[in-house]
Amino acid sequence: MAYFRRTGATTFHPTPHVGGAWKTDEQHVAPTLGLLTHLVETDRERRGRDDLAATRLTFDIWGPYPLEEMTTDVRVLRPGRGVELVEAEVACGGRRVVTLRAWLTAVGDTRALAGGAPAPVPGPDAHAAWRPSTDWPGAFVESIDVRRTLAAPGRGTVWVRTGHELVEDEKVGGLARTAGLLDVANGMTVRADPRRVAFPNVDLSAHLHRAPGGGWLGLDTTVTFGDAGAGLTSSVLHDERGAFGVLAQGLVVRGLDA
Repeated sequence: MAYFRRTGATTFHPTPHVGGAWKTDEQHVAPTLGLLTHLVETDRERRGRDDLAATRLTFDIWGPYPLEEMTTDVRVLRPGRGVELVEAEVACGGRRVVTLRAWLTAVGDTRALAGGAPAPVPGPDAHAAWRPSTDWPGAFVESIDVRRTLAAPGRGTVWVRTGHELVEDEKVGGLARTAGLLDVANGMTVRADPRRVAFPNVDLSAHLHRAPGGGWLGLDTTVTFGDAGAGLTSSVLHDERGAFGVLAQGLVVRGLDA
């Protein structure tokens, strides 16, 4: 019941639970985002420290990739005592498939200054259970537990969690567990039927003002389609304590009936 098995110091093999939504014989990108975040947090050989916290995660998705072994790499682009920029990358099928650039900053006590976060949304128990396989195929979609309230096409609040481990037999922190679910924001409050309209995201960027808990992930989401083939999925990110950040995904929108 894990999404990946480690096969070497820098290699991982996806399990069948990673099967994609746009094509079921490809990987769903969501678990890979969690894996890269996990590596940024835990790669002591290349980073040599664990005293910084991620405040921004930006992923570029280079294209679809098969359910095959992946090779990873982590490097520090900008070292510093209080601020560090780290890049992590996955290659699969002989090419680069996802890149993460993460800004990490020193942790300090700013409780006396805290404030300004968006208001909390009603928790998971206030939303009806929903099977995402109503709209999407794929093993990853089947592996998540979803609660949802829709206000309109492309507008709604979703809570999502998974009982699957990210990496088999490895301790994974709350940030990486959360990052492994972020990509579902684009598919849980759809603006158009994905059987008729494709709207894959080419990137995902999350800005965080505090660390998430790693359990239920709340997504207060708005999906916008422009008039020239582009779109945007925007979400305020919540856990059961309240809001902890914001997310944006740039979309390529195209009809499948043409």
